[in-house]
Amino acid sequence: MSGRGACLDNAVVERFFGSLKNEWLLNVYHLTRKSMTIDVEKHIKYYNSVRLHTSLNDMSPIEFESVKKKCAA
Repeated sequence: MSGRGACLDNAVVERFFGSLKNEWLLNVYHLTRKSMTIDVEKHIKYYNSVRLHTSLNDMSPIEFESVKKKCAA
């Protein structure tokens, strides 16, 4: 971390929460706090393992890691 208020340190987190809000939470009506918690957990799993990332050459993180391991071996 480069210090307080450094925008580059927060870019990854801001991107994640922006997609969480715009792609997930605003499209689903939640009756209870528990249902919202379950939906957020589902989105985190989706975002970290299934969703295609442009920074990873349009691969999911799991695909990227498996390709990376094959190239290293």
